[in-house]
Amino acid sequence: NPKKVAQYKNKVFCGTHARDGDIFMTASQDCKLRIYDTSRQNFKLKQTIEARDVGWSILDVAVSPDGEHLVYSSWSDSLHQVSLLDYEEKHESLPLSPDDRQFCIFSVAFSSDSKELLGGANDGYLYMYDRQANRQSCRIEAHEDDVNAVCFVDETTHVLASGGDDGVCKVWDRRSLREDDPRPVGILAGHVDGITYVDPRMDGRHLITNSKDQSIKLWDIRKFSNCDTVEMSKQAVSNQRWDYRWQRVPKHVASTRTRVEGDSSVMTYTGHTVLQTLIRCHFSPQFTTGQRFIYTGCAAGRVVIYDLLTGKITKVLSGHASCVRDVSWHPYNIELVSSSWDFT
Repeated sequence: NPKKVAQYKNKVFCGTHARDGDIFMTASQDCKLRIYDTSRQNFKLKQTIEARDVGWSILDVAVSPDGEHLVYSSWSDSLHQVSLLDYEEKHESLPLSPDDRQFCIFSVAFSSDSKELLGGANDGYLYMYDRQANRQSCRIEAHEDDVNAVCFVDETTHVLASGGDDGVCKVWDRRSLREDDPRPVGILAGHVDGITYVDPRMDGRHLITNSKDQSIKLWDIRKFSNCDTVEMSKQAVSNQRWDYRWQRVPKHVASTRTRVEGDSSVMTYTGHTVLQTLIRCHFSPQFTTGQRFIYTGCAAGRVVIYDLLTGKITKVLSGHASCVRDVSWHPYNIELVSSSWDFT
């Protein structure tokens, strides 16, 4: 039976373990970030941070691998950094230089050495921020629509991945990346609607993407899609005539499972619903499961766990009254924490 560990007055957008599972952090539409002490089987509120300059909601939050800072994003021209170790809460604005439009970073990630930040924005660009120099170091034209998800593919921080509303996942190598002529190393195509999340296996090879086409796909980045497949995927995305934010999944989407010819994914997982918001999926932890599973939130208030190898649903965890946007599996304990729009 699930145990309720927190009740809020607003939707919960993000919930993630950090510092080897010793803290758990949530971001809610009430513009508050909450840090819980989860060491030694605890779940005790340790700190509440009032986020600044928030438009609509905090959309993403990341903790630096060294555990010293968190960074959150919203509808704002800046990322915001808060130090976690000081007794005084130190807020810093990390300004970005977008064009003149209403601007939002949907997804933010730290490099494994904590020195850089990678962001994906609603203007179709990727943004790199150098934390040591305190400035934007790079702005890359990446997608034809919102960039909903970004990640570093491995710990070397050379290889990046991004997924967008154009339905494709692009892989970038910073060693050959030029701002004036940005070319990905390759493109992963096969989804027929926008991508909501990208999670790396951190082996330098495998990624999963969650999509509004109601599927997760597993990719091997040694096997990219050809130009025809990329075009067919983008065409299928542009043919979609529904809005996942307030409509139900149309019958033709649920029943036909349109396949893109040349889809280069290794496996496709279906059985969860992606509606209302950018629902997240992850590989299960190495320590307790050997990354044998993939788990995802679901618009029907569930957490769905798939077997990575067979693609079958291993377990469905129910208990929320509304969409589960984020789920976090503790890195060393058999324990998952789900964050939902039912305010819990």
